[in-house]
Amino acid sequence: MTVSTPALDTLDLGDPATFAGRDLDGFWRTLRDTAPLHWNPPVDGRRGFWVLSRHDDILATYRDDVNFTSERGNVLVTLLEGGDAGAGRMLAVTDGHRHHELRKILQRVLSPRVLDEVALTVRTNTRQWIHEAVEAGSCDFAEQIAGRIPMTTISNLLGLPEQDRDYLLSLTRTALSADDEDVDEVDSEVDSEMARNEILMYFMDIVEERRGSPGDDVISRLIGSSIDGVPLSDEDIVLNCYSLIIGGDETSRLTMIDCVHTLAAQLEQWRRLKHGEVAVETAVDEVLRWASPTMHFGRSVVRETELHGVRLRPGEIVTLWHASGNRDERAFARPEVFDLGRTPNKHLAFGYGPHFCVGSYLAKVEIAELLKALRDFTTGFELTDEALRIRSNFLTGFSTMPVRFKPDHCGLKEVD
Repeated sequence: MTVSTPALDTLDLGDPATFAGRDLDGFWRTLRDTAPLHWNPPVDGRRGFWVLSRHDDILATYRDDVNFTSERGNVLVTLLEGGDAGAGRMLAVTDGHRHHELRKILQRVLSPRVLDEVALTVRTNTRQWIHEAVEAGSCDFAEQIAGRIPMTTISNLLGLPEQDRDYLLSLTRTALSADDEDVDEVDSEVDSEMARNEILMYFMDIVEERRGSPGDDVISRLIGSSIDGVPLSDEDIVLNCYSLIIGGDETSRLTMIDCVHTLAAQLEQWRRLKHGEVAVETAVDEVLRWASPTMHFGRSVVRETELHGVRLRPGEIVTLWHASGNRDERAFARPEVFDLGRTPNKHLAFGYGPHFCVGSYLAKVEIAELLKALRDFTTGFELTDEALRIRSNFLTGFSTMPVRFKPDHCGLKEVD
C-alpha cells in the first residue's frame, strides 16, 4: 500500500485535526530534505510560524538562548495566543539568570537522594499493578496502568492527597489535549483552558494549606526556597507545581501507552526484551524516541538572526518538531525502524540545552520499571480493540489501550 505525502502547503500544523489518524512521516521527510525551515502560514486569523524539522537545527536552536526565548510561550497553544501567563516565573518559560536559579532549586528538591527513594516506590507500585492486570487477564492499559504510575509518583513527590489523583489525572489529560478525535475544536480549547485554570486553583489551595502545615514534600521545600534572597511567591510555586504535574504525567504516560501498542505489534523486539538480548536502559531510550509524545516545543525570536538563508525577525515564532527530528536520517541510522538495541540514541524526547527536562531521570525510571514488569510477568500481550488517539497539536498518543495479557506463570509465581 502506498501512503501519499501531503503537499507542504496543504497542512496546518497549528490545527489538532492535522494529526488525527494521519501518517505524517512522508511529510516530515519532505520538509527535512527540501524545506528544513518551513513557513506555516496564518490561518483564520491565527498567526503563522516557522517550522524546524532537522535534528541538528533543533539542537542548535535549543542551545541558543541569545537569539531565541521561551518567555513568550513554549508551545503553540500559548505562542499563538500571544504569550504565557507563567513567563518569567515558571521554569519552562523563564530564561537567563532567573531560569538558572529556579532550575537549581528544582534540581535540589528533586535531588538524587529524593528520587532514588521514589524509584523504589515506582518499582513496587508498577510490579503490583502489572501483576494484578496479568492475573486478571486484560485491562485498559492506558487507564488502569499508564494513568496510575506517573500520577502516583508525582503526587507523592508533591505530597498530594491520594483521593485527588483521579481528579488531577482528568485535568492533566484535558489541559493540552482531548481524548476524542471528533471533538469540536472550540469546545476542546474551552475545556483545555478550564482544566489549566482548575489545576492552578487546586495548587493555590494546596500551597496556602502547606504554608500553615509544612511537610517534607516538594511543595514545602519550594515554599522554603528563594532567589537572590527573595522567597518564591505563592504564584511562583503554583506555576511550577503546574509544570511539574503536567510534565511529570504526560510524557511518561503517553510513552508507556505507545510502548505497549508498539511492542504488541513488533514481536521480534518484544522477544529481544523478554529474553534479555537488549539492556532495559537502552530500550527505554528507543521507546522514548519512537513515541515522541511531545511533538514540538517553540521559541520566539528576540533578535534578528538567520537560518537556512532566511532572516528571522524579532517576535516571530519558531517551532522545533521532535516528531520529525527523532526520525531524521541525518541523526539516526534507519530511523523508521523500532530497534530496542539502538545506540547511540540522541533522541529529543526531553528537549535539549538549558531547558532539558528536570524530570527526565524519573520518567526513565518509570518506563524502565514498566518494561521490567512486562518482561517478568507476561509472555506477551495483544490489543483486543482499537486504541483511540488523543487530539492535540502538541501531544501524540492514545487515550485508550485495551490489552489482553499472556501470563508468565514462572514470573508470577516468584512474586506469589
